Amino acid sequence: MLTVRHAVRAATVEAGFGLVDQTRIVTAASELARNAYVHGGGGSLEIEMPTRSGRRGLRLTVRDDGPGIPDLDQALTDGFTTGTGLGHGLGGARRLMHEFQVHSRPGEGTTVVVARWNDR
Repeated sequence: MLTVRHAVRAATVEAGFGLVDQTRIVTAASELARNAYVHGGGGSLEIEMPTRSGRRGLRLTVRDDGPGIPDLDQALTDGFTTGTGLGHGLGGARRLMHEFQVHSRPGEGTTVVVARWNDR
């Protein structure tokens, strides 16, 4: 988890995000990485720095080969947890980022793609 936090923090700095947005992005990445580790048995993180209309952004793709999410609507509900967490993982990550997509099928793992755009 620490490696994810450091890699994402470095990418936010490189993309020119301010401290508040850096914290938002690192927090979302930590939640998604934790979910991939706890529920998916591990996974991968891809970091991209796209541009759109002259704005720099940061896109994170977190993938795992776990059991998938049987009820995505329920998993996105605040307070829902399958373990000892606070139940802010997916929903919290969704609120912290500008873009949020989840692709999951039971038995086929989960991919979450999030992005935040720099207003600077």
